[in-house]
Amino acid sequence: MSDSQQPPKILVVDDDERITRLYTRGLRPLGYAVQVAHDGPSALNAVRDDRPDVVLLDLMIPILDGYEVCRRLKRDPATRLLPVVLVTGLSERAERIEGLKAGADDFLSKPVDMSELLARVGSLLRMKRYTDDLDSAASIVETLAEMIEARDGYTQGHCHRMANYATALGRKLGLHEDDLQALQRGGFLHDIGMLAIPDPVLKKEERLSPEEYELIKSHTLIGDSLCEKLRSLSSVRPIVRHHHERFDGSGYPDGLQGDDIPLLAQIVGIIDVYDAVTTRRSYQQAKPTDAAVEILRRQAGQGWRRHDLVEEFVGMIRSGGFATA
Repeated sequence: MSDSQQPPKILVVDDDERITRLYTRGLRPLGYAVQVAHDGPSALNAVRDDRPDVVLLDLMIPILDGYEVCRRLKRDPATRLLPVVLVTGLSERAERIEGLKAGADDFLSKPVDMSELLARVGSLLRMKRYTDDLDSAASIVETLAEMIEARDGYTQGHCHRMANYATALGRKLGLHEDDLQALQRGGFLHDIGMLAIPDPVLKKEERLSPEEYELIKSHTLIGDSLCEKLRSLSSVRPIVRHHHERFDGSGYPDGLQGDDIPLLAQIVGIIDVYDAVTTRRSYQQAKPTDAAVEILRRQAGQGWRRHDLVEEFVGMIRSGGFATA
């Protein structure tokens, strides 16, 4: 470890102080910073206050047991990738299955062999570095997406609105947490390919020429290509590529029809129309919500959008459901 690097942080959670001292004596000489908690709520507070890199979590701890602590960490998007090792004196198959359901990344049985503990901690730290690198790269791409907004004064906030709207609608539809995360990122990244479109075309207020329109349409393919290199964005690529497809096959870039269009791309496509209509752009003034609803329903009638998705979206607008997105 270089002087500029922070030592990896290990959170040890056990109500037996002899165990926490044993782990601390084994970990600190190898350069690890060790935090200790003795019950479930204290463990959750420690994670919140000073995010560790690995959690060594005993199952039989007071107030909240290890299963519940693990479940809460894995449900929270901020800590879902935090490696958790469940340490237990129980060897029954049922307990391990329950631990896997809670989201545990690994198991250690008591009495713990310190050599095995150190090997597993080292392995999980390597995996965490890989996922941290992927998340950092994805964050950079999201920052680039926001740079699109900085190129003119009309689309400011578009990425955030798209992410919030899409996530709220996905939640209303009962989609899985992984899909909600993809919608959140897809809201930011759907127009990432616009970075390659020249300003004179992107900001043009007059009608685009056929050649310029084809250039604008290419942003879907360019964006897909930009996301292709990042494994953490694999679930976002269908949104980036297909959010301009239409249900009747008249969209682009691939002319997909019906439910061959990925559901998440259909959601983002509907919301993209709504936000484009209700915010000021270089080529139009902002229109009221009722006008945007009328346009979406007209598009559904034309066969461009799924009726049920449009109506779910309209229902959320009418109910103010985006306030909790």
